[in-house]
Amino acid sequence: MTTQAGAGRTGRPAAGAPAPAEPPLAASIRKIERAAGSLATASVARMDDVLPWFRELPADQRAWVMIVAQAGVRSLVEWLRGRSDADGEGPQEVSDEIFDAAPRALARSINLQQTVQLIKVTIDVVEQQVPHLAAPGEQQAIREAVLQFSREVAFAAARVYARAAESRGNWDARLQALLVDALLRGDSSDVLASRAAALGWSDASPVVVAVGRSPGGEAAAVLHVVYRAARRIGAEILGGVHGDRLVVVLGGAPEPLAATRSLLVGFGDGPVVVGPAVASLDEATESARAALAGYRAAPAWPAAPRPVAAADLLPERALAGDHEARRILRQDVYGALARAGGELLETLDAFFTAGGVLESAARSLYVHPNTVRYRLRREGEVTGFAPLVARDALALRIALTIGRLDPAAPPHALPDVHQP
Repeated sequence: MTTQAGAGRTGRPAAGAPAPAEPPLAASIRKIERAAGSLATASVARMDDVLPWFRELPADQRAWVMIVAQAGVRSLVEWLRGRSDADGEGPQEVSDEIFDAAPRALARSINLQQTVQLIKVTIDVVEQQVPHLAAPGEQQAIREAVLQFSREVAFAAARVYARAAESRGNWDARLQALLVDALLRGDSSDVLASRAAALGWSDASPVVVAVGRSPGGEAAAVLHVVYRAARRIGAEILGGVHGDRLVVVLGGAPEPLAATRSLLVGFGDGPVVVGPAVASLDEATESARAALAGYRAAPAWPAAPRPVAAADLLPERALAGDHEARRILRQDVYGALARAGGELLETLDAFFTAGGVLESAARSLYVHPNTVRYRLRREGEVTGFAPLVARDALALRIALTIGRLDPAAPPHALPDVHQP
């Protein structure tokens, strides 16, 4: 069998035949590959000169940036080779693995904007070295390729940070849901403290818990709306979606009710109830229980303001079976009246019996109307509820009923039914 002219038995080109042409940019790629270490060193030196925040990084994190820069130059070489193999088209994206050399701790220390600044400095250094790195006649092609590579690296960085933010957001949402669940269950303060610390909670005082209906949708999206509103008022916040309820822990707001009003954009329709203010997250279980009890009882007061304090729903909470509300009305309201003297209870009974008419109450007590007026004012000072205010009068009526019916009421506080 004969062979083709000019070729040997092995199929190799015959002696004297021209060598096959190198792929485009091959010579430049080899020079860039050999210069990878010096390019990374020059890039880090430039970062130290032009980026003040970079100079403040710890030494270990600066060393990691050097490793990432070296990985970036190696990635440029691979990208250029792929572009050469594809006849100049090149891959459309840079692999996100370029950032795998950096530990997660570095990603938490450097934000996306700073990462883009690092990339820009590195690319500027490489671009300035193009005249020395590019083979004759390939300078323009290498310069254009470097610019395209820098764009692809920026997109890769955005993808990495977007995934990290999404993962972090999902993790934070789960951790906050667990914390809020522990808060509602009344778990130990150690459990609350450890989970709150993981979320960066500084425990600014006062702390309150607000409960309302969730607007629906993904929990992370629901909480994001509340977080944005909290940032605008400078408050600290934790939250969780439990079924159809949105539970928010608010810290550091001097006026918790007003602060919660600024967060209403994140709640669904219906009542939003704010528990009493406490000093720290350790005590927030008390606020959470009151807010939940108030939320369950709020439909009984259709005209309630939004948000409404749990303390303003004491009558409805007591009727709904909230033991804490019954205790407050029995001890702090009825008990306070009983301890202040029998004439206050007697006057209040007469006032209610007379349908809230001062003169009729005065006649039944054989005293002047001004005496009744004075005693009613005194009752407001003793209990915090003014009998002449309709909502306060409701609380006082229920407090009288509970105080007289509840067997836990102290015997000396009960009025003498045989007294005329």
